[in-house]
Amino acid sequence: MDDFFTLENQLCFSIYETSSQFNKLYSKVLHSFGLTYPQYLALLALWEKNGLTVKELGERINLGTGTLTPMIKRMEANGWVKKERSTVDERRVSIFLQSKALEEKSAILEKIATEVNSCNIEYEEYEKLMNQLNLLHKKLKQQNESLSKN
Repeated sequence: MDDFFTLENQLCFSIYETSSQFNKLYSKVLHSFGLTYPQYLALLALWEKNGLTVKELGERINLGTGTLTPMIKRMEANGWVKKERSTVDERRVSIFLQSKALEEKSAILEKIATEVNSCNIEYEEYEKLMNQLNLLHKKLKQQNESLSKN
């Protein structure tokens, strides 16, 4: 049982290290486009559904408004997105892709795919990892929600 509490036997540390390596991999590719990893996540969400509100985007990529607002401002200044305030409800601000984001989409995704493929992760292995991580995420989220109720 003592071995369980060693650093190398901690699942949380393994996930942390893996996440760090993914961030390095993606950051290297995204740097050539002038993007950060969180900005890339925002683009992914907007490519799926353009015109998300700031709140919806934050929920989708799990970022609070304190982090998201300055990030969107930088993305807007760099020509990736534009903000539009609702004429019906001024509190509602939606984020829309600019032409740059649409034009660069295939180049960005192609470079990411090439880099991920270079890691020699087979498609079946990728699918299995995604399923396991999604299940783990669901379990952890349920536990954290349960703890916050107490």
